[in-house]
Amino acid sequence: MRRLPLVIGLLTACAVTGASAATVNLTGTYRCIQNCQGGMFGAPAFVTQNGEAVTLTTEAGDSFKAWPDWNAPASRLWIDARDEGAVYSPDGMRIQFDDGRVWQRDIGPPPPPVVYRRAHAEWRY
Repeated sequence: MRRLPLVIGLLTACAVTGASAATVNLTGTYRCIQNCQGGMFGAPAFVTQNGEAVTLTTEAGDSFKAWPDWNAPASRLWIDARDEGAVYSPDGMRIQFDDGRVWQRDIGPPPPPVVYRRAHAEWRY
């Protein structure tokens, strides 16, 4: 009887980690920065996340479905069609695949600088 609370606590902890699989929104445009397919360094790659289902479009244009890895749902994806996993950073800025490819989130160019101009005073003679 003393082990029953331990078993209940363990099952509750497992259920909580499974529910936290979608803590990071990975949706966005990424750039391949390492081990790119076909040498397409810097090519765009896209991630679309809908709940736990994730669609990855590679730099070569191939599209794959992925899901949170049951072993580490808060930090890994599993791509069934490629029999491959991927680790993503806690902030969702980088995805590293088991084959060595690395995608970095493309946040776009910085905004243009703001230029403040003084109003000219009228010249009076």
